[in-house]
Amino acid sequence: MATRVEPDGDLLVAYRRLSAAYQQSLRYAEDVRRLYHQQQRSIYQSLVGLCTALEAKDTYTRGHSERVGARSRGLAARLALPADQVERVGQAGLLHDIGKIGVPESVLRKPGALDEEEWKAMRRHPLIGAQIVAPFETLEGVDVLIRHHHERLDGRGYPDGLVGAAIPLGCRIIAVADVYDALTSDRPYRTAWPPERAVVWLVAQAGTELDAQAVTAFVEMLGDVGPRSRL
Repeated sequence: MATRVEPDGDLLVAYRRLSAAYQQSLRYAEDVRRLYHQQQRSIYQSLVGLCTALEAKDTYTRGHSERVGARSRGLAARLALPADQVERVGQAGLLHDIGKIGVPESVLRKPGALDEEEWKAMRRHPLIGAQIVAPFETLEGVDVLIRHHHERLDGRGYPDGLVGAAIPLGCRIIAVADVYDALTSDRPYRTAWPPERAVVWLVAQAGTELDAQAVTAFVEMLGDVGPRSRL
């Protein structure tokens, strides 16, 4: 029968000290992780605040990003995307126009049609927005959704002219919410369309400019909210 060997007293003390140091390191790592995520959340809130500040300077777009974010999130959930993707789509919808900080106000507020140089400046805002959010780990993937939210199924969008399924689904979702809100809001170059007219336009563009499945689900979602006159 084997004889049980009791650990040496000094060895036991060393082991306990090592174990305590290890547990302390784990607690420290958890604190660092928690502080890091708090910092990332603070940065996200700062980005949201920047979007709000940009819109506050223009009565025509005030509240646009918040509405697009909420509708994009709702549409992503309706299309049964995984929860993490729903969150990403909602974040990207909220931040989709943050790149307009790099577009001259004279272009953003111009009451008439943009000339070629002005359009070049405007088309840069998805790229600028993607560059702004790309460094933040907790917004991983949001930069891609912001970059491509103005792509069109027929390849006539920007900045990269992506076609069809090459456009991420989240971008196609945001595009529907963005277009609807733009059509139903007053802009310097036109008055707001009634919701019914905007819905007719969305349906007409389904399959060419906009994703047909996303348009169908969006129209159904609007119907669930209540009378279209209040949408």
